[in-house]
Amino acid sequence: MARRKRLTPALSPLGGEAPPMQATPSRAPIAQVAGDAAALAAFEEVAGEMGRARDEGRLLLRLSRGEIRTDHLIRDRIAVDPEALEELKRSLRARGQQMPVEVVALEAGRGPRYGLISGWRRLLALAELEAETGDPRFGEVLALVRRPSDQAEAYLAMVEENEIRAGLSFYERARIVLKAVEAGVYESEKDALQSLFPAISYSKRSKIKSFVPLVAAFDAVLRHPARISERLGLALARGLAEDPGLADRLRAALEGLDPGDEAAEAQAIEACLGAGPAPAKAAGQGGEAPAEESRDAPDQSLKRDFEPVIQGLSMARGRHEVVLRGQRVTPSFIARLEAWLATLD
Repeated sequence: MARRKRLTPALSPLGGEAPPMQATPSRAPIAQVAGDAAALAAFEEVAGEMGRARDEGRLLLRLSRGEIRTDHLIRDRIAVDPEALEELKRSLRARGQQMPVEVVALEAGRGPRYGLISGWRRLLALAELEAETGDPRFGEVLALVRRPSDQAEAYLAMVEENEIRAGLSFYERARIVLKAVEAGVYESEKDALQSLFPAISYSKRSKIKSFVPLVAAFDAVLRHPARISERLGLALARGLAEDPGLADRLRAALEGLDPGDEAAEAQAIEACLGAGPAPAKAAGQGGEAPAEESRDAPDQSLKRDFEPVIQGLSMARGRHEVVLRGQRVTPSFIARLEAWLATLD
């Protein structure tokens, strides 16, 4: 009978019995190359989509506030309502930042990497919260990177965001029109008005245009211009056109006021408007016309520059006269107007 050969286990160089040898499956070189190419293609596709998302403003970034330059654009908002700001801070404290700000990448160099387009109030609220609480989470900002084609598009994005979220006063709207023209973003006030406010009515654009002379004349001395009402602002614009001395009188009155007194500023404007220009001399006489006659006489210099008020109704204004015209001026409309005027006594 043949003897069976006993197999002696191989010894490991480190001692003990070596583990059984396992065959390593071989892979064809072509399969290896194909797999690597597929993985690389998938990676490049993901990276490309991430890049497109970033460029198109679909990728949310977490930035330090110090990376964002807030004065990249001339801001349209002048004043911040303290109560509204406190409400925003309470929301940020409780729920964090829900809506991202919008930024544009700046050229590489010293200083912030991004310029702010919209979201100035959110940055201000975050800065105040970090100062009040010391919580570092308020030092970070959620942001979307936009790529406006030019400065005009960036200004439009800023204005649209504020028009939607918190409407600007007519003064603030007029101010950004004037400042954008001065900065060379637009060639004329007309271009700026039509580009920055394309969706609003012609009537509102006309009112914004009326406020532009106010900005040019008083921006350096007004402390609370955003508080000027539509009525007061339009009256002041008419006064500037009719009374050449009004601008100097009002600037003198405003310069002596307490900068923090909003009511005093409005009263100074009303007082200067009420004073009016010096009465004109009566025709054929060397002296001045009687005060009563000057105050009550209709404004013969009214140019009849009619502005639309609502559809079917336009109005021309003078210092002592208002003229209405249009399809809405019917007997019924006149009766309602007379009844309303009677309630003012």
